[in-house]
Amino acid sequence: MTSLLKPIALAASLIATSVFAETGAYLEITLKIAPENRPAAAAICAEYKDPFLTTVAGNDSKALLVRDDDVQVLHGFDTVASATAYLASELFTQDVFVALKPLVPADPEVRIYQAN
Repeated sequence: MTSLLKPIALAASLIATSVFAETGAYLEITLKIAPENRPAAAAICAEYKDPFLTTVAGNDSKALLVRDDDVQVLHGFDTVASATAYLASELFTQDVFVALKPLVPADPEVRIYQAN
């Protein structure tokens, strides 16, 4: 690597490290949603992204992952306790879950991971 590119590579490395260093836990919710219902589900997820990021304690990210077989919503949190608390929050139980329920024929698969 030339000497001109080393500072750029180091800066990119530091940025990537700082983005992931704050996430201590991930909440992964996998939803079996028919392909024709995915645009509606994506719109619901987009509608609640800002309230999630601005009101839920300990959050640091939210991403919608659309795959061939299902849709995943991946949430980043500071701790496992914050991720668990979100599942019991009014935003999740009374807003997000209620809005998505007509589009999801089966119970979602919910997993919480501790980040290292």
